[in-house]
Amino acid sequence: MDLPVSTWLPAAAVRRSWRSFIRKPLDEERLARVERVCREFRPFPEARVELVREPVEKVATGVVGGYGRVSGAPCYLAFIGRMVSNHVQECAGYTGEGLILEATSLGLGTCWVGGFFKPGAVARSVRLAGDEAVIAISPIGIVSSVPRLTDITFKAISGSSRRRELERLVEGGRVPEGGIKAALEAARRAPSARNRQPWRFRITDGTVTVFTGSEKQDSKLSPRLDCGIAMLHLELGARAAGLAGRWEFLEAPNVARYVPAATSSF
Repeated sequence: MDLPVSTWLPAAAVRRSWRSFIRKPLDEERLARVERVCREFRPFPEARVELVREPVEKVATGVVGGYGRVSGAPCYLAFIGRMVSNHVQECAGYTGEGLILEATSLGLGTCWVGGFFKPGAVARSVRLAGDEAVIAISPIGIVSSVPRLTDITFKAISGSSRRRELERLVEGGRVPEGGIKAALEAARRAPSARNRQPWRFRITDGTVTVFTGSEKQDSKLSPRLDCGIAMLHLELGARAAGLAGRWEFLEAPNVARYVPAATSSF
């Protein structure tokens, strides 16, 4: 499946995390569309996504008193990875964010959830191969036009409305103009656990390398998964600017390198 840049890039600009949903079934047309993208968007063999047509409350947990629990969503996405791969986390982030953006483009709310769910309960609703595990989930549903207290509070705690300046994310602090800047800006807007933004960018020899500012894992979600999310955003921005390319996976602390096609140049 080719990247639907014309719909996913605008979705990336407006996407936000939602934890509270209106208790209303989703129409079959949108569900069928999400399921089709789950089947067709599998850019890497290490990761895949399944739509589970069960209320998220069956698998969601919360902090003290249930505060912070995801609620109301009639179904959820399960992000599944082959844990034998050294690149499973970034592949899961890239692939999962594709489904997040597809849902967003369909007018649905989502939220990456890494810690507040029961992996065993999810595993009973999806078919896992012997080397697979559920890495994260996302509720999917209809949201209120007025954010609820849970959503407002989690946004404030995570600082999700704040992003580092691009110069602080690029090695050396110098940001080229043109298409590469647009691609980096798209990556800068990517979501991450606790808004930690662990990705950094190195621009050399006409390529962009994504690497982690720190391998410290202060969340249930790996920093490399966050980097995978940023990779998709970067590629969407690059392709919109006419910079088609491909990803080459690297060893830690590097994550991957975006190499423009022969007909493209940063």
